[in-house]
Amino acid sequence: MTQHQPDQARQQAAKDHLWMHFTRHSTYDAHPVQTIVRGEGPYIWDEAGNKYLDALAGLFVVQAGHGRTELAEAAAKQAAELAFFPLWSYAHPSAIDLAARLAEYAPGDLNRVFFTTGGGEAVESAWKLAKQYFKLTGKPTKHKVISRAIAYHGTPQGALSITGLPGMKAPFEPLVPSTFRVPNTNFYRATEHGDDLEAFGQWAANRIAEAIEFEGPDTVAAVFLEPVQNSGGCFPPPPGYFQRVREICDEYDVLLVSDEVICAFGRLGHMFAAERYGYQPDIITCAKGLTSGYSPLGAMIATDRLFEPFAKGDNMFAHGYTFGGHPVSTAVAMANLDIFEREQLNEHVRATEGDFRATLEKLTDLPIVGDVRGDGYFYGIELVKDKTTKETFTDEESERLLRGFLSGALFEAGLYCRADDRGDPVIQLAPPLVLEQQHFDFIESTLRGVLTEAWSRL
Repeated sequence: MTQHQPDQARQQAAKDHLWMHFTRHSTYDAHPVQTIVRGEGPYIWDEAGNKYLDALAGLFVVQAGHGRTELAEAAAKQAAELAFFPLWSYAHPSAIDLAARLAEYAPGDLNRVFFTTGGGEAVESAWKLAKQYFKLTGKPTKHKVISRAIAYHGTPQGALSITGLPGMKAPFEPLVPSTFRVPNTNFYRATEHGDDLEAFGQWAANRIAEAIEFEGPDTVAAVFLEPVQNSGGCFPPPPGYFQRVREICDEYDVLLVSDEVICAFGRLGHMFAAERYGYQPDIITCAKGLTSGYSPLGAMIATDRLFEPFAKGDNMFAHGYTFGGHPVSTAVAMANLDIFEREQLNEHVRATEGDFRATLEKLTDLPIVGDVRGDGYFYGIELVKDKTTKETFTDEESERLLRGFLSGALFEAGLYCRADDRGDPVIQLAPPLVLEQQHFDFIESTLRGVLTEAWSRL
């Protein structure tokens, strides 16, 4: 492919005016701003014409792959008919149709769909619903939330309070009070039952009951859990874990919120991950893959039981977003879900996830790879100093390894993924749902080369 020089005026404009998210801007004192200009299938291209395999689906988002013209056409068609109208006491067809479709996909009686523009807003909405629901049903002191250590649930003030990453929260404190942490399901570093996965899962679930008892059952409203915890590097649930959590929530009349912002819509081979692991939530929060990223949209999906008090008298959920359930976004979501069904994307993930896992597990022969974990098209590769002892890297070593070398080296080698240190150092992989063995092989060979060089530098 013909290489092009970066647009210098645009580069300068980016450095002078664009405030990027979760970004150390001092990096660009000596480096250009990487600018992505095009995508097709599982690939993206930068402004210099370099091609990369998108092994993170943008940000756990582009399930159907880049460059799907039918999604762009759906957006254009809807914008020409009705570009905008709010869902504040009025409805529009694409929001109605999508709500009905999501209710059909969702397990059990999760039939009420409250649209947002993204995942953090969906989490915020779920907490507010939990608090108001208990006020309306005669239990006004139930307002607290239990979540897991190192878990990420979003950046709005409430969602950030639920998040279990102290370093991410510290700059914005004081946050919303009344959130409490329990252990996550990182079996690789289990401090209890490290030789028995199912026993470890029961132990971790029982810590939720312990936290509810400690805070007082009459004060706890909800437990927020991702089906596979993202932050920390993909922690799947042990067998029986969610079944025990469901029992605990039923015993104490606490709502189980399945935060599926990442895990829904094919990431784990199902429309909703609760189906994969066989549990029934009271609320599902979702976003990202709902539109494959072609337009911003999120949703909170609640049971009929939770909606019931709001159907009476002058009660209302006094909460909403101007762009929640936007006509263009909901139309794009409908077209995206058509692709899911027509091309059987969930079935493709389930049919090929074993090959993906087996290909990644080849990397365990490297001295720097301690663990490969995940499900579906969602994996974390934990990096260690010593495989035998599982010794991790110091903060300074992690800084040099991840930001000083790996992130840039992987990108230069043609692989876009995430090298992350929210917890122990990991490489995260969550590609579009259209990959084949050739793509798995490229990911493995690229990681092998870069990780081998990283080890030699340590």
